[in-house]
Amino acid sequence: MSKLKQLETFVTVAARGGLTAAARAEGVAPAIIGRRIDALEERLGVKLLVRTTRRVTLTQEGSAFLEDCQRLLTDLDNAEASVSARGVRATGHLNITAPAGFGRRHVAPLVPRFRELHPDVTLSLNLNDRVVDLAAEGFDCAVRVGDLPDSSLVSVRLADNRRLCVAAPLYLKRHGLPQTPQDLARFDCLTLSSDASQTRGWAFSQATKDGTEVVYLKPGGPLSCSDGQVLFDWCLAGYGIAWRSTWEVQAEVASGLLVPVLEDFAAPPNGIYAVFPQRKHLPLRVRLWVDYLKQQFSRKAYWQGAA
Repeated sequence: MSKLKQLETFVTVAARGGLTAAARAEGVAPAIIGRRIDALEERLGVKLLVRTTRRVTLTQEGSAFLEDCQRLLTDLDNAEASVSARGVRATGHLNITAPAGFGRRHVAPLVPRFRELHPDVTLSLNLNDRVVDLAAEGFDCAVRVGDLPDSSLVSVRLADNRRLCVAAPLYLKRHGLPQTPQDLARFDCLTLSSDASQTRGWAFSQATKDGTEVVYLKPGGPLSCSDGQVLFDWCLAGYGIAWRSTWEVQAEVASGLLVPVLEDFAAPPNGIYAVFPQRKHLPLRVRLWVDYLKQQFSRKAYWQGAA
């Protein structure tokens, strides 16, 4: 049995939510799908799926492996397409979406250059903080930041993203440095208001008797806002400590306008992703857009100077 076919079947089962649905999509009997998954798990020596009579769910190992499989299959499709489409110009309309704050800083500035590279492509950029339904709303591709929920979408990791505490040098000169996350209770923390996201609070890695785990704190302060850009501006002006993403503050940290604090307690990074619906033949304009984002976001110099 082909290793590639096992991987393709695993991705299909995860996307469809069951062996029967996957068998229907591939035009084979459910028993064949089951044998492929069994062979894959036996070869890897790990359980990827928990199967019940109604549906299947991914194990923790299965979720991690799914992302790698999707990326591998996408890269393979792109490699084949780059050969078969040699000399073919990208055409048509590209409808893309991204979170508002990230999109303004790191997607919108890249769109005109992409258009110069591919003049036969027209683009529409939608900036929206809600998670849009790509298929239902007609989007070709979305950029998303953070942990991705299980879905039938294909995801390509574009870059790592961390959250870190930062403050202006003037604020730290006046108030000192927190030594542990718990010290934040004594500082002016710039927080999102209750109707915004981050309901779990600020994430930190801390040592426990069982190792290291992520803990969540909800520091307070005299200023809060529902808009992250306002918190960034207040932080830059020296009004307190903020917990922001590297995509938002990395250039200011590199230039010394902001100083990271509590770096030893930073939580593990999540990701910045391009996601798009599963399609057998992805349009060339979408493949080129994703490759373009990967090329830009993979450069360390980009993040230090993009803002």
